[in-house]
Amino acid sequence: MSLLYSIKEGFAGIGRAKLPASVTIATGFFSLLLLGLFGTVSFSFYQLIHEVRSRVELEVFFDDSVGDLQADSLSERMKSIPGVAQSYFISRNEAASRFSREFGADVVGILGVNPLPRSVEVSIEPEYAAPESIAKIEGEIAALGDGLDIRYNKAYLASIEKNARLFTLITAGIGGVIALATVILNAFTVRLAIYARRDKIKTMRLVGATRWFISAPFLFEGSIQGLVSGGLAALGLWLVFEQALLRYEPAIYQILHPSTLVVYPALVALGVALGLFGSSWSVARFLRKS
Repeated sequence: MSLLYSIKEGFAGIGRAKLPASVTIATGFFSLLLLGLFGTVSFSFYQLIHEVRSRVELEVFFDDSVGDLQADSLSERMKSIPGVAQSYFISRNEAASRFSREFGADVVGILGVNPLPRSVEVSIEPEYAAPESIAKIEGEIAALGDGLDIRYNKAYLASIEKNARLFTLITAGIGGVIALATVILNAFTVRLAIYARRDKIKTMRLVGATRWFISAPFLFEGSIQGLVSGGLAALGLWLVFEQALLRYEPAIYQILHPSTLVVYPALVALGVALGLFGSSWSVARFLRKS
């Protein structure tokens, strides 16, 4: 019975304070929509970073003192190094064939000999693609034997990691500001509702009502407002992507669309969570002071 009472009082509270509730829902809608757009771009960016990291490779070149069998054996040993996804041995003949396919010329026919070295292509698992992890893998590969020349684009990888950290800071900062604004607005609306019913709450406390019995309607009120804001924000985001972006910018839509499948339910859940948090904050402050 108390749960049903709390739900009914939560809806009734919104009805009693229509204007503040409408302002909170509208503000929450715009805040969550902005957060959804920003989150979609951010999530797509991280997917792009993950894709780039999955393509990171080290090239290990052997000097002429290392034969095919020894080089192939070292390639197999590289696979056991933590962070190494795969290693592929390239003989001198295969290197010459690749050169011919890529440049349309026979290096042996031109020079009379095959100057291309034996090598191993080492692919790195994405979670190990940070500069520090690759440097550790590089050291472990170098320790396998002498005459190994290990190469990869350090400057490019460092630039990716620097931009990823900067984007993470910006994302966290903007997302935090939007979330805080939503919580404060929701808390303000609930505080007005509490103030309007302060005499009733004091009476309930005098007759022995528990903190949960008093707080629950306001918590449901905040959750409902957050649910409506999150649902409207998800709908707005769907209209932006599925109606506008798909029709006018299909290339961008293909990049961002996979992220929206995660963002839609996340907006609804976030709206409820922020509404509940703002309500509990206001209720707790009021009950402490009264």
